[in-house]
Amino acid sequence: MPVVADNGGVDEQVRAYIDAVDAEVRPQFDRLHTLILDACPGVQVSFSYKMPTYVCGSRRLFLAAWSHGVSVYGWAPGRGAGFVERHPDLVSGVRTLRLRPEDAAAIPDEEFSAFARAALIDEPD
Repeated sequence: MPVVADNGGVDEQVRAYIDAVDAEVRPQFDRLHTLILDACPGVQVSFSYKMPTYVCGSRRLFLAAWSHGVSVYGWAPGRGAGFVERHPDLVSGVRTLRLRPEDAAAIPDEEFSAFARAALIDEPD
């Protein structure tokens, strides 16, 4: 599994994936990607399950673009900083959030950052 430097450059597979994200959802993808990197010092980015994967120790968070938005996958139960409880309408499966651009626009950066920290580095809720 290729890994990039902490908050540094992006490997070829991750870069190719990001470059291929549809222009309509690219700003949303870039926002969440940047918030995860900024919220979690030391996070590493790899490419697994055909999507960018943010790694801190044994914890993983996956970010993927789809035709109408962005999805976030894979956080452990109790590691969401209450995000799921505040936004149950965004849950589309087990540990899966589906965010259309209008959904994401209504959520402040700090809420996404807290979610990323809880998923990747903080102690359980």
